Amino acid sequence: MQANFLSAVLLPLALAIIMMGLGLSLQLEDFKRVVTFPKAVVLGLFCQMILLPVICYFIAMGFGLSPELAVGLMLLSASPGGPTANLYSHISKGDVALNVTLTALNSLISVFSITIIVNFAMKQFMQSDQYVPLQFSKVMEVVMIVLLPVSIGMVVRSKFSKLAATLDKPVKIASAIFLTLVIVLTIIKERNHIVDDFKTVGLATLTLNVASMAIGYFVPLFFQLGKKQAIAIGMEIGIHNGTLAIFIALTVIGNSTMSIPPVIYSLLMFFTAAIFGYLVNIGRKDA
Repeated sequence: MQANFLSAVLLPLALAIIMMGLGLSLQLEDFKRVVTFPKAVVLGLFCQMILLPVICYFIAMGFGLSPELAVGLMLLSASPGGPTANLYSHISKGDVALNVTLTALNSLISVFSITIIVNFAMKQFMQSDQYVPLQFSKVMEVVMIVLLPVSIGMVVRSKFSKLAATLDKPVKIASAIFLTLVIVLTIIKERNHIVDDFKTVGLATLTLNVASMAIGYFVPLFFQLGKKQAIAIGMEIGIHNGTLAIFIALTVIGNSTMSIPPVIYSLLMFFTAAIFGYLVNIGRKDA
């Protein structure tokens, strides 16, 4: 009963609220802003879509994760950032406008890139008799749960700006509450072996988390982007939409073990993001 409530009711509702909240913060100009700073956007998307899954693959291999945990980690790496990344970027004095643009583009592209990366991971890590590619209907399920609420939020923002402003804070609070409930119920659901899984995948998850932020921060600096943009990309790459990853693992793929890496990552990333934000601002004079 608990599992059915989590996967059939709470997860879709949580995702819908989170994605609608994202839509309330977006407008068409956020997508057009790619013209304003194309180099930063291209680097951010390259880190998110290409570099991070490659690094994640080697982390999963290096830590010798079980096939299901490895796929769960790869699924997590393919999940986009979200409003939380924008918030942490703001606190850390990053380029929030760049965050919003990357979040908008990542959310749009990820509905297809997730399918490619997850199918690749399942083919690489699962036995041939276990590997079942995501069917078109499942892909469309992801498209609807991501794009439909975002679109509704954007329409509300465009047509009813005062209502969008009024809803902004309550939706953010509701998103945080639902994310907490999803994580707590998932941990309860997996309580018989969550401690063992944490021992098995915890360090790999932390490594991915730290690597994500490092990649997102240092790659832009290497290509001579400003520090504010590097911080923004670091937060965008390091803070993932764990709820989306958990939803896909439990509801779309139907494998609860694959939801463990996103759960652990969601617990860790808030602390590591705060530490990252502190470290990149030590001795900073340009803010």
